[in-house]
Amino acid sequence: MIKSETQLDCETREAQEAHPRKNLKILVVDDHPVVRYGLVERLRAEPDFTVVDEAASCAECCEKLRSMRPDVVVLDLEMGDATGLEALLRLREIDPDVPTIVYTAHGADSRVVEAIRVGVQGYLMKKSPIDIVFEAIRIVSAGGSFLDPEVTSKVMGALVAGRERSGTAARELTEREKSVLQMLAQGKRNKEISQALSISERTVKFHISSVLGKLQATNRTEAVVVAAEQGLIRF
Repeated sequence: MIKSETQLDCETREAQEAHPRKNLKILVVDDHPVVRYGLVERLRAEPDFTVVDEAASCAECCEKLRSMRPDVVVLDLEMGDATGLEALLRLREIDPDVPTIVYTAHGADSRVVEAIRVGVQGYLMKKSPIDIVFEAIRIVSAGGSFLDPEVTSKVMGALVAGRERSGTAARELTEREKSVLQMLAQGKRNKEISQALSISERTVKFHISSVLGKLQATNRTEAVVVAAEQGLIRF
């Protein structure tokens, strides 16, 4: 089961962010050799990413997942032997709790929403700066969620288009919670939200927990999707 914000103890979460885990085992899954090789080499150069493996197909990914037990899986959304969604479902059957980041060239696509519903903790475009990829891996490995701001804008904009708005959640959310939700949709982290709203990070976490509860979302990523579906986010 995916951990929700309310299930993550504040002090533990702060310690994880302040002291990133060492020796992170990362499984990179992509059927394009050049992309896969390039990403793997960049990850291996990071001091806390000491064990990195790779797979070129969904079948190989499942095999590696059983033997390697990675801390994070970085997965292409579309591969030769399976769509990203199919691969995600197979991964969940083997290890329901493995943190997963979708790494893809697909931005505004219904498969993005499907992937989030399946339970990915991160979503990145392949043109994202490598530092963003590093940051996403560290955040996800510590129990957080990460959405590339560009991905958020494209995907959530597509969700809003053509959907009827529901006023239920809008009536329940306070103005402060709506502001926090808007910043989550922009890909901002707790510290950035804290500075922008002139409130403490602990208060930010409290508001996020409240938003997740009201939207019946298990993590930030799903909260943004639900908010977009209900027309709660401005673009």
